Amino acid sequence: MPSLPSSFFSSGRERRLWTCAFVAVAAIYSTLGFAGTLAARFAGTGVGEWIFAAACLLILIAVVTQGLSRRPTAAEWGVALGIAAVYALVFARMAIPTERSHLVEYGVVAICIHAALVERAARGGEVPVPALLTVAATGSLGALDEFIQIVVPNRTYDPVDMLFNVLAGVMAVGASVALAAARRWVAARKRTS
Repeated sequence: MPSLPSSFFSSGRERRLWTCAFVAVAAIYSTLGFAGTLAARFAGTGVGEWIFAAACLLILIAVVTQGLSRRPTAAEWGVALGIAAVYALVFARMAIPTERSHLVEYGVVAICIHAALVERAARGGEVPVPALLTVAATGSLGALDEFIQIVVPNRTYDPVDMLFNVLAGVMAVGASVALAAARRWVAARKRTS
């Protein structure tokens, strides 16, 4: 596989973030054929719920720690707990585990894409609105996921799933932006005191 020229990325960190996004999307697409079978196998055993809870915790950790170079402040932890509460409420209202999985899967994709775009912008790259671009990219990748399912046996195209993929992007980006705002607020307070 040919590699992109090193000048394509603004930094090694951006390259790693795009690689993580690619790996996450590849993992999602590569499991399309047996994800339903796996979900059916774990249905009613409680294993699926534990896996889902662990995945949610990992997403929260990824959102909180993404971009941190120091210990989080009390304000950042407060925002993180608020984010956790929002995710918990959304997940509690979603009765269908496969719909929840969209929020986890595409939440990871959105975190990686958003961090890569923010990194590029911080390094002087032209990125008009990283949050909006991330949601659009996440939604597009989710739409492609659904179109692929048209040809996969025992899978169905579901436009509602595309909305969940966009919701995943909005929630992950919203969490990331909220934490960044908390970091800026804390930094501004430290400068003025």
